[in-house]
Amino acid sequence: MLLPITLTLAAACALLNMWLATRCARIRIADKALHGDGGNSLLAKRMRAHANFTEYTPMTLILFGLVELAVGPSTWLWGAALLFVLARIAHGFGMDAEKPTVWRAGGALLTWVVMVGLALAALYIAYGATREVPAPPAMAMIR
Repeated sequence: MLLPITLTLAAACALLNMWLATRCARIRIADKALHGDGGNSLLAKRMRAHANFTEYTPMTLILFGLVELAVGPSTWLWGAALLFVLARIAHGFGMDAEKPTVWRAGGALLTWVVMVGLALAALYIAYGATREVPAPPAMAMIR
């Protein structure tokens, strides 16, 4: 299978996106807030959590896909994917609070750690590899 980690992570992120959207929609329906937050501070926080997710997730998925394509599936990449999903869940819950929480801060910090880690891995793969360029593991499977 091509890119099993990235496919699994993308599916998890799609479900997380729907969870975050549903959390907003329930308040919108209850408050009849068609646009904006309607003055509801909880809705404003949940909208921001959803927006934050959509800001970080695309680049992270691209990095996962490219790194996995270059080196193939690995345990550390599975771990990073799990960490990213848990971080985004924690951040979503943490955004509900009126003041800073360990969930919000931890979720944000872990998201950054995963993203920076993947960026560094991508740079290492691109510039730390030998000059001989073998076919990526994912491409070697295609015949």
